[in-house]
Amino acid sequence: MGRSILIQFISVILVILSITTTNADDPYRYFTWVVTYGTIAPLGVSQQGILINGQFPGPQLDCVTNDNIVLNVINNLDQPFLLTWNGIKQRKNSWQDGVLGTNCPIPPNSNYTYNFQPKDQIGSYIYFPSTGMHRAAGGFGALNVYSRPRIPVPYADPSGDFSLLIGDWFKTSHKSLQQTLDAGSALPFPDGLLINVQTHSSFTADQGKTYKFRVSNVGMSTTFNFRIQSHKLKVVEVEGSNVLQNVYDSVDVHVGQSLSILVTLDQAPMDYYIVASTRFTDVVLTATALLHYSNSNMQVSGALPAPPAGEYDWWNLTANAARPNPQGSFHYGMIPISKTFVLANSAPLINGKQRYAVNRVSFIYPDTPVKLADYFNIPGVFSLNSIQSSPSEGSPYLTTSVLGTSLHDFIEVVFQNDENVLQSWHLDGYDFWVVGFGAGTWTPASRTSYNLVDALTRHTTQVYPNSWTAILVSLDNQGMWNIRSTMWGRQYLGQQLYLRVWNSIKSFANEYDPPTNMLRCGRAI
Repeated sequence: MGRSILIQFISVILVILSITTTNADDPYRYFTWVVTYGTIAPLGVSQQGILINGQFPGPQLDCVTNDNIVLNVINNLDQPFLLTWNGIKQRKNSWQDGVLGTNCPIPPNSNYTYNFQPKDQIGSYIYFPSTGMHRAAGGFGALNVYSRPRIPVPYADPSGDFSLLIGDWFKTSHKSLQQTLDAGSALPFPDGLLINVQTHSSFTADQGKTYKFRVSNVGMSTTFNFRIQSHKLKVVEVEGSNVLQNVYDSVDVHVGQSLSILVTLDQAPMDYYIVASTRFTDVVLTATALLHYSNSNMQVSGALPAPPAGEYDWWNLTANAARPNPQGSFHYGMIPISKTFVLANSAPLINGKQRYAVNRVSFIYPDTPVKLADYFNIPGVFSLNSIQSSPSEGSPYLTTSVLGTSLHDFIEVVFQNDENVLQSWHLDGYDFWVVGFGAGTWTPASRTSYNLVDALTRHTTQVYPNSWTAILVSLDNQGMWNIRSTMWGRQYLGQQLYLRVWNSIKSFANEYDPPTNMLRCGRAI
């Protein structure tokens, strides 16, 4: 107990010393999260889970745009640990991103205090462990950024707000799953699908009112389709981007994605099924919950609402208004592209073991985070442009892959998927315009199909089998940023890289200095 109090006291002092990396005009919110193991049984089989302050899933982190979040994480596990804040841009502050390329992990029986700000962001996000296979044991939760009263959103305030963390789950422990991957095998198919880590949950609401459902895919590998019996779903926000408010019977949510849905309780008072079921899988996993009308005395009845009949849905959401670039001077579709990267995923065997690769490179983490090596000019940790900017023929290999770019570049990234499985890609530090999908192999002529008018911005996008997805990114956020598969077994075995966004002029206007409480490891000690 004494050690824990001492850790918290030291943490507060270090945070005060590093306070210059945040905006003193905005409110501060302070949190202390203690990370421990605990016995859980979400699928009826006892297993070791990761709890935060004794909670599984972790606490819901609610804040308001531009709040300064000061969050002390105390690691009481027997392994190093990090949390990453999925979709939070960490403006000028990749030091707080919480991935192994930017941060040394928190050692066992130690702590680290994150100090970050959801600058100019409003929407539904998640956090989760980025170390090892900890994500398969818990430690994740909802991260909801609300608008200030003077910043309107393009829909009426709902009567209530529900966060639904939905994802596939394994009965096998996270340590055993990691051993499977380390031994050179792919992850098995999941054992089940959960809504808020339960097989049965209920959400109570009032007839005639409208509620916001924040739906996130916190799983490891599978897309799910979400629907509510006899109710329509109005999608209003996707990962911080307000979208054209279309109404759907159901929506697909790919791994790592989040969206907000308005649901009006306009049916007869009774209970209704909330359903999530896996998509594009030979075996369909299904999870159910209940939407309970507060004035209902009738139990749920009837069959579960069916999933969509089509295999792939090639529509793309659009923004609810034409979007300017972050500087506000030109529309994104009019900005000249400075660089193009075509990133092709693959699933090679390297040295007889299953790996995953991008442009033939299977990423491996060095002993020192690439961000620290870059800042302190430590040689031998990574080589800039150690991955080619487009696919090429040759044998796959292992290395620490980093792509070099310049601050204020406007880049085109094409995710090329020549495999027979759906992919989901995420970029830290940014959101991006999703401008195109297409079957087959991307070519420069594919640009004629781009949406250059009203594409939405998001941080995670799907790539359908034997297809491509194109995004445009305005590189206005200096730092070292992770591009990764959100399918965690693939990420762990190499389907990721880092994007170095660089300006040689050292300026507080471009990037914050390292925090005074920065953890050091490897060659940065």
